Amino acid sequence: MKEGLLSVIVPTYNEREAVPALVDRVRRALGGLPYELVFADDSTDGTDAVIAALAREDPRIRLLHRTGRRGLATAVVEGIGAARGEVVCVLDADLQHPPERIPDLIKALEETGAEVVVASRYLPGGSYRGLSGLRRLASRVATWLAKLLLRRARPVSDPMSGFFAFRRSVVEGVHLAPVGYKILLEILARGNFRKVVEVPYVFEARVAGQSKLTLRQNLDYLRHLLRLLPANPEDLRFVRFVLVGASGIGVNTAALWGLVRLGMHYRPAGVLAIATAITWNFLWNDAFTWRDRRSRNLGTKLRRYLQYWAVTGLGSAIQYALYLLLTGAGLPYLLSNLVGIGVAVGWNYRMHGSWTWRPTEPTITRVVYRPT
Repeated sequence: MKEGLLSVIVPTYNEREAVPALVDRVRRALGGLPYELVFADDSTDGTDAVIAALAREDPRIRLLHRTGRRGLATAVVEGIGAARGEVVCVLDADLQHPPERIPDLIKALEETGAEVVVASRYLPGGSYRGLSGLRRLASRVATWLAKLLLRRARPVSDPMSGFFAFRRSVVEGVHLAPVGYKILLEILARGNFRKVVEVPYVFEARVAGQSKLTLRQNLDYLRHLLRLLPANPEDLRFVRFVLVGASGIGVNTAALWGLVRLGMHYRPAGVLAIATAITWNFLWNDAFTWRDRRSRNLGTKLRRYLQYWAVTGLGSAIQYALYLLLTGAGLPYLLSNLVGIGVAVGWNYRMHGSWTWRPTEPTITRVVYRPT
């Protein structure tokens, strides 16, 4: 390995059955590469004793047993703090992340010059067959939320991955304060990097122990997303966009009420109320949501206004189509409407941010690496 010492960080919580097999597979996968295997352990079932016994036989194994603290992401942060390697790799102890793919991640870093490499279940050649149908759905929804809210998660197909590697420079001087279990999101949102590379892999079925995923961890994930919003000023745009949209509902309602009260028929009044709200939303999104990209040129402003109408019109069509489709499939009509609104909001925000108010700031480069 050209990068020097590799630190492999493994958070553990009651994984004593899986640890010996993991150590053996890491040892065989890395061969003669210089590495250390750092276990950040929160266990209560004697996993720490198993690791300590293995560490006495192999000086490359290190144990950080934490008492009074618990949480996968914070365990990884402590492991990173104790790591001595120039490159850090993170994977779970349950063998759903195959250690045999670690050399591919390191090779991807070396050959592409990227600072972060992510093992992805969602690339061609990858798979998440180790997840149940319900957990697959939950993973997809969580990924969609992360990409919607966090700009720096969007270039990555699998920002929820727990299997990744990065150069130490990515986190130097960075305060990592994750909540829950998705440490990669924390690094993507706060880390110092410009290039990320993805490698496909197969997420295997668990061979021992039980899944630690609970309802509380899902709630912690939502808290984590909200805490990450201020990490990048770009991500606060979505909050401002939603606030403007909410004000537009009030404008639409007030305009409709006023026009009907003045004697206008409700049909043309409804059209004018929609036009008034769209214009209101455009002006405030221009002045508030995308104020750093605002132009005083009237020609540019008019072009953006027309683009705003086009994006919003298509978003409304998407909303209505989903409403009809889901209601026809048996979903309650009010719930169908809410799903349509949610998808339309995401569509409008992404399109306005990438087309109506085209970005000018540097973007993160993404590369897909396929080992030969």
